Amino acid sequence: MPWVNFIFLMIFLCFSHLKTQFSRLDPSSADIDVTGAQMVLVMKLTSFAWSYRDGQLYKNDREKFNRELNQFQRSRAIINAPSIISYLGYVFFYASLVTGPSFDYADYERFILTDVFNDVPESKRPGRSHKKRKIPKSGRVALLKVAQGVLWAALMFQLKPYFRMDYVESVKFRNEHSLIYMILYLWGLGFTMRLKYYTAWLVSEAACIVCGLGYNGYDASKNKLYWNRVQNVDTWGFEFGQDVHDCLEAWNMNTNKWLKNHVYLRCCNVDPKTGKPITGVIPTFATFLTSAFWHGTIPGYYMTFVAGAIIQTVGKIFRRNLRPMFITKDGSVVSKWKPVYDVVCWIVTQATFGYITIPFLILDFGRSLRVWSSCYFWVHIGSLVVFFLFDGPYKSQVKRFCQQYFLKATAETKPVLTEIPKETKLAELEKLFGSQTDVREILKTSNESQQSLPTFDNQDELQDQVALPDFDQVQNDLDKISTEFQEWKLEALKGKPAKELTDEEIQSLKKALQGLQSDVNYYLNSLDAAKKEQ
Repeated sequence: MPWVNFIFLMIFLCFSHLKTQFSRLDPSSADIDVTGAQMVLVMKLTSFAWSYRDGQLYKNDREKFNRELNQFQRSRAIINAPSIISYLGYVFFYASLVTGPSFDYADYERFILTDVFNDVPESKRPGRSHKKRKIPKSGRVALLKVAQGVLWAALMFQLKPYFRMDYVESVKFRNEHSLIYMILYLWGLGFTMRLKYYTAWLVSEAACIVCGLGYNGYDASKNKLYWNRVQNVDTWGFEFGQDVHDCLEAWNMNTNKWLKNHVYLRCCNVDPKTGKPITGVIPTFATFLTSAFWHGTIPGYYMTFVAGAIIQTVGKIFRRNLRPMFITKDGSVVSKWKPVYDVVCWIVTQATFGYITIPFLILDFGRSLRVWSSCYFWVHIGSLVVFFLFDGPYKSQVKRFCQQYFLKATAETKPVLTEIPKETKLAELEKLFGSQTDVREILKTSNESQQSLPTFDNQDELQDQVALPDFDQVQNDLDKISTEFQEWKLEALKGKPAKELTDEEIQSLKKALQGLQSDVNYYLNSLDAAKKEQ
């Protein structure tokens, strides 16, 4: 049924895209373009369908539920169908209806029931001591997002006179300037056109933040509230990204999550032994086709996405064969030329995006080709040269040539952790895993007022009714995380950590444990309420 839902929605969206496409050819047409809002609705409605299907799988085949779904998909499963008013409230949520961002029903439900704010400390709850509200204040955070959006909009209006689409298509642009000038001009044009997306997404994110939906947890060690649950763009991450992957991760972030969890992984078979998805050509092709078809039926979109797939492959080749010349995999040895490598990567990446996004802006196939030809198809030709060198008849010789310049980590290399202050990541993680990795212990200690856990003959049925997590699966996930942490710790103490955990990874672990604590409290309260009803 999720696939029937998905196909119907995409066909309906395609109809709207076609109507919009042909109405542009008619100057007298004054129809409002609703496809932007429909694109957001397609993400919401398809993700809802999959989440509801996952909830039914949880009820009927718990083993398959745990084996085939990742943690993100399991956490978004809808066990029981919501009321019609809750469903419509989610679908037409005012703060993100027109431009996004999209989000899952589980996030909306936790927000609307205020369960997502359970970890907010008393000191952060607004109101008088005798009448505190659960949702913390977020006006300053939202205002900052709006201010950023306004600044990007102001910059866009300042730059528009200097970077014009009609000039790019003119004979003067093709005949009177050098290739370097044209590449830099397209870079500036692409940047100017991106600013309208920055403005719309930041203001929409601010609307979600000010009403509370953007809340994403509390970090007790830093005494900080996070408001990035529905973040849709990382402007600095995109503009200063040094490779294609980093830029794509920072752009339209919620659409990327949708494509990954509700298109790509749904097309993958699952390895019965490891539980990991088996990747292949079909899932990749289906994801690419969905992304292009979702944007519209105009040829320019497909030209940009095909070129994007090409440069993403080129980026992977460079990262495998050139980056090790400047930094080792574990980051323990860094060449003095690494800053130069970073600057070159940044320039090439940003210039490449300026080139490949031209069809996305022009939309017409022939006009886009003419602009690319004026720049001598430099990205396409450069990509073919890279493929010939690293995947052609001389690939072995080329790769061996590169490998002889790879940096190698030595035993004398200073350990990564030696310069970290007293409040180290290691100590912080040890505190996390010291006493909170046993779900059953949490069950016993979470509610001090409860003398003993209530028991019922229909415990499994009750658990399904109140939409509780599968604690055995949660325990397995935490055990796995804990085991990986212990292995990392041993390597770190030897001075040779396999990798250095980032602040984001530590924050993710904290949120997992805090979320578990919230689920357990909800579990106990639900059982207690059911006991009273009986």
